[in-house]
Amino acid sequence: MTENWPATTAALSAQLRSLRGTATGTMKTFSQCAENALRAGALDTKTKELMALAIGIAVRCDDCIAFHAKAAVQHGATREEIQETLELAIYMGAGPSVMYASHALRAFDEFAAQRQAAE
Repeated sequence: MTENWPATTAALSAQLRSLRGTATGTMKTFSQCAENALRAGALDTKTKELMALAIGIAVRCDDCIAFHAKAAVQHGATREEIQETLELAIYMGAGPSVMYASHALRAFDEFAAQRQAAE
């Protein structure tokens, strides 16, 4: 479990920039896929980020939790919306998702506090 979600995303972002420099075609395609998937349509981007967070929990991906918790905060998700997202992830992912849901809640709280401090 990570101890500082904002620091984790900063470190991961640096590592991903390095990967983008060596796997340019693959990473460009992946980034384009992410942009297309998260673009507002019938569902708004905040809802899609909440869905991505739930999936990250269900598949037990700390890095996914970090990026999608941060994006959920940036798109205005409330703690109540996060709580319902975590409940859905727990339902879909069973016991292991309970543990990862606690990671996601802590990540959301850290990013929300960071944003509040910056305002």
